Amino acid sequence: MQTRLKGKHFITTQEWTTDELETVFELARELKVAKAAGRPMRLLADKTLYMIFFDSSTRTRNSFETGITQLGGHGIFLSPDKMQISHGENAKDTASVLSRYGDAIAIRHCAFREGNAYLRDVARWASVPVINMQCDVYHPCQILADYMTIREKFGADTRGLKIGVAWTSAPNYIRPLSVPQSLILMMPRFGLDVTLAYPPEFRLMPDIEEQARHNAAEAGVRFEIVHDFEAAFRDADIVIPKSWGPLMHTTDKAEGLALIEKYPGWRCEARHMALAKKRCIYMHPLPADRGREVTDEVIDGPQSVVYDEAENRLHVQKALMALTM
Repeated sequence: MQTRLKGKHFITTQEWTTDELETVFELARELKVAKAAGRPMRLLADKTLYMIFFDSSTRTRNSFETGITQLGGHGIFLSPDKMQISHGENAKDTASVLSRYGDAIAIRHCAFREGNAYLRDVARWASVPVINMQCDVYHPCQILADYMTIREKFGADTRGLKIGVAWTSAPNYIRPLSVPQSLILMMPRFGLDVTLAYPPEFRLMPDIEEQARHNAAEAGVRFEIVHDFEAAFRDADIVIPKSWGPLMHTTDKAEGLALIEKYPGWRCEARHMALAKKRCIYMHPLPADRGREVTDEVIDGPQSVVYDEAENRLHVQKALMALTM
């Protein structure tokens, strides 16, 4: 355990040691039990979290805003169109001023080739911790919740479990790469074997895939990339079938949407779950495109833990805020 985390930015789990992450999970569990027991945990009384949303949100906004309230603090929702960002204010000025007023800055900015760079710029100038609520490269809070859920279902020792991360076909818009990228980076560090499955046009950022290989080698576990949807399910303990865009192949929206339609068979169905171990759990960060990414039979079935997973966003983020603010 490592508890000296006050003021530490949380932009990617890759920049936190496993000991530091273990501290988050331990406190998250304590906070979850306290909430269930009705025991107040006002660890951040009178502290303020600024939440800047460049992109819309359901779970992220509500889990952060509810979390800071339950910790005794106050969350302020901000959007660029209501701030001077819309008139050209740079990251330095925004970060410097908000740092003088409050105690942390959380940002959600998923625009490809823009989001992470903006977070890094804010973090450079901020004198308070900056928390990544999702960018174009990482979604670290989601992956903390995912891993907390896995531990609840399988126990604290996760070494040897197989997780299948698979691309799925979902229409209408190009989804970020951040969820699968954060999954393949962190899960091997905690001893999980990872199979990443996607059609050839849907590869992730090459440097992220290389970092995942390195993390797996360091941990002595397996990381493989395949282009077979079913391979992610075979003998798996956990599956996370999730759509993302072909952004490494093309940034043209029309071309990207056409590529998604090229693979309608990449959809999680009961027959795929049957390839996994009987104890296998189905996970998804939500919102899931029902009927396209996954059938109702699976997402509403006994192997689905999507609502446990969503709830755990609240608890890991409360722990993260309590430790860094």
